[in-house]
Amino acid sequence: MSEERLQTNFSAAAVLKKWPSKNNERATDARWPIPYMVFDGTLDECITKFLALPAGQRHLYEIHTAPQGDLVPKIISAELAVEFARLRDFLR
Repeated sequence: MSEERLQTNFSAAAVLKKWPSKNNERATDARWPIPYMVFDGTLDECITKFLALPAGQRHLYEIHTAPQGDLVPKIISAELAVEFARLRDFLR
């Protein structure tokens, strides 16, 4: 894999979204059962906002961004967001 494909652009546009929830679980019976925008900014800012959330609620959130090669998907799950935070902190 080339070095270019392994780089992550933390300045890329991203949106932090939250799934409708009930009792700390996704509400599949919600009127609009799709995630809604909580914050619009960069991937770095969305990761920072995500990490500020209580750990027990993070499973209700995801980050949407433009895909970046094989490393960064269009939708970043809560688990992957934590890994990106570690990568980001390592690269600083």
